[in-house]
Amino acid sequence: MPVIDSDAHVVETERTWEYIDDNDIRFKPLLASTRSEPNNYRWLVDDKLRRRAMLSDIDHLRPVDRNTQTPEDAREMSDIQSRLNHMDQLGIDVQVLHNTLFIEQVADRIEVDVAVCKAWNRWLADIWSKGNGRFRWSCVLPLTSINDALDQMRFAKDNGAVAVCMRPIESTRTLPDIYFYPIYEEAERLNMAIAVHIANGNSAVCDVLRSPYDPGASFGMFRAMTAVSCHSYMVSELPQKFPLLRWGFIEASAQWAPWVAHEARRRYEASGKAFPDNPFAEFRVYVTCQNDDDLDYIVGYVGEGNLLIGTDYGHFDPSSEIDAISILKSRTDLSTSLINKIVDFNPRNFYAI
Repeated sequence: MPVIDSDAHVVETERTWEYIDDNDIRFKPLLASTRSEPNNYRWLVDDKLRRRAMLSDIDHLRPVDRNTQTPEDAREMSDIQSRLNHMDQLGIDVQVLHNTLFIEQVADRIEVDVAVCKAWNRWLADIWSKGNGRFRWSCVLPLTSINDALDQMRFAKDNGAVAVCMRPIESTRTLPDIYFYPIYEEAERLNMAIAVHIANGNSAVCDVLRSPYDPGASFGMFRAMTAVSCHSYMVSELPQKFPLLRWGFIEASAQWAPWVAHEARRRYEASGKAFPDNPFAEFRVYVTCQNDDDLDYIVGYVGEGNLLIGTDYGHFDPSSEIDAISILKSRTDLSTSLINKIVDFNPRNFYAI
């Protein structure tokens, strides 16, 4: 039985942007730091400082209750064999790779958005080609330009991508917006999943929630928005409009799933519509869980066939646990059938691996 890590990451470095087109070199992300914090590098993209570029200088912030240690050359993919060796140690056969940088809006100008996404997708395509079939990935799209986004989807599909990364909020639009329908139509045609990874593409919302007085600001910015977007999907016309499209809500735990299902049911029934007994199965919704989730309770709402698990490899966030899969497999309070579905059957169905 293969073991699939449904949420692993790559951490972008300067090598990532070597894949940018020569005629787009002026848009290449650059490392920048302040005089007061010379080792605190961030990405300068489209004349704005974006996400932190390096993780090795903030090891002191790692959680003490979980293992989040990864070799730097493995998480940055400077040594692909190092990554594969670590996967062997963790008992993982396949990792589905997600981005780090694009958790927030990266570029305002269309031409920059197109160039940066294209470079990232080329980088992942190269990683996939060297991974002996053990890496699949979720592509990032320049959603400021739908035609360019569609072109990059097709390239990604031909080079190992199994999903399209969507943020719960994309600029001023939410997932049910008809602006994204061409993306969904093409994803359905290409048999690619939609991976709604914790993120927030609306800078104004991020600025409001990023309070210096709130040490848990990322919960509202990223994780809560993922649950909200699942509710938006369920009560919209999307499940019926795209009846073959699979949706995954990644890295927000699964503890919220019963609440969202309950809220969606109330809204359906208030409008006189019948709500399915299991909306996750009926609407093709998959959710990544964590070992500290109440899985017995969650399975009662989500079912056994729609749960995934990931290590969040390369990060050290609330969902990060490098040993997550081995811990799950060793649990005696869960059935072997459920465990096998979470680590193998379900991710194969969701990602069409």
